[in-house]
Amino acid sequence: MDREQADDRTYRVVVNDEDQHSIWPEDRELPAGWRAEGTVGSEQECLDRIEAVWTDITPRSARRVPA
Repeated sequence: MDREQADDRTYRVVVNDEDQHSIWPEDRELPAGWRAEGTVGSEQECLDRIEAVWTDITPRSARRVPA
């Protein structure tokens, strides 16, 4: 699909156990290891939500725990 064409699909924001975020078509079953975050909307709305909440892209397993 040409990225310049309008995308009228509905997406949801998904998160995995490493706190990594992505978008997934709402009408498709989530892949193993991912859960819905709660945001549903256009591709841009979901990407905007991810930009607002996913401020540390370091995977959870790579983050240091304070001693």
